[in-house]
Amino acid sequence: MMVCEYKPGLEGIPAAQSSISHVDGQKGILEYRGIRIEELAEKSSFLETAYLLIWGQLPSKDELKTFEDDIRSHRRIKYRIRDMMKCFPESGHPMDALQASAAALGLFYSRRDLHNPAYIRDSVVRLLAIIPTMVAAFGLMRKGNDPVKPRDDLDYAANFLYMLNEKEPDPLAAKIFDICLILHVEHTMNASTFSARVTASTLTDPYAVVASAVGTLGGPLHGGANEEVIQMLEEIGTVENVRPYVDDLLQRKAKIMGFGHRVYKVKDPRATVLQNLAEQLFAKFGHDKYYDIAQEMERVVAEKLAGKGVYPNVDFYSGLVYRKMGIPTDLFTPIFAIARVAGWLAHWKEQLAENRIFRPTQIYNGKHGINYIPIDQR
Repeated sequence: MMVCEYKPGLEGIPAAQSSISHVDGQKGILEYRGIRIEELAEKSSFLETAYLLIWGQLPSKDELKTFEDDIRSHRRIKYRIRDMMKCFPESGHPMDALQASAAALGLFYSRRDLHNPAYIRDSVVRLLAIIPTMVAAFGLMRKGNDPVKPRDDLDYAANFLYMLNEKEPDPLAAKIFDICLILHVEHTMNASTFSARVTASTLTDPYAVVASAVGTLGGPLHGGANEEVIQMLEEIGTVENVRPYVDDLLQRKAKIMGFGHRVYKVKDPRATVLQNLAEQLFAKFGHDKYYDIAQEMERVVAEKLAGKGVYPNVDFYSGLVYRKMGIPTDLFTPIFAIARVAGWLAHWKEQLAENRIFRPTQIYNGKHGINYIPIDQR
């Protein structure tokens, strides 16, 4: 019998072949379908990027307009789902609400007609359209307010910000939010994408695929890290406290939230773009003192850990951007999910093309030959 080498967390073990995205962690390169993330952030839109990832090529002008129009017409949620969400506890985390709501969509739309291109397209459109509505709706309903109806005259990013605040957003804020979605949409075989592909390999419906991925994204070691970055910056409080705070973390061998990445050994290219976006927001809407703390923290950590390849990742500056937009901290990760749905669906579609159910092995390290002990003898 062949002895398998155990790799904790499957580190470095290929789990699939994919043409969706590529990362070079040594050079700090991220590409979607071969296009650099910096170029997409500058020139594309979130829905155009989503189309690129899911269907493998940039859409024509007519294809993009049809895609955008289809999504506009599917933004509303059924009243039964809305009524279900009203019953969620007010103290519940929005990620838990989103996971339950995404799974509930399968009750209404799941036909599992996975060989039908029309079903695949309808599922893509519906999930991209409805997930933002669900996030915004729970954000208001947990405060005792009715959800805000989507507006068909607003684009994808502006409509979400409108539903969240019942106020049409500043064009700069809407544009920056759209870029944030592009930056978060896809990142190779991360934990939530792997979860999505494992679920997809069973040939269940795409709503279950997304729900499983949302549950995985919610952990603090994955999508939840940007919430903890803000909490960390608030705890530090002042620029002067940064160095002793970092020293204490290093002495205790504790994780520095927003720093380090399993792939990148240089600064995450998404963090660089996000830092620039934060500065644009501060220039128009006022400075945030926590940005000064973040910059000092980047300097101190680089001084101490650059030799080990520890630099800011995508989570370090994204929270500061969302904070300046007035978005509640516990909605940061659901917003991550709004973007990543497109990436998960791209992997779902790719998995279906040459599917084989995931069935990894294990290395058993337990005992053998143990006799059962009757309950009256224990």
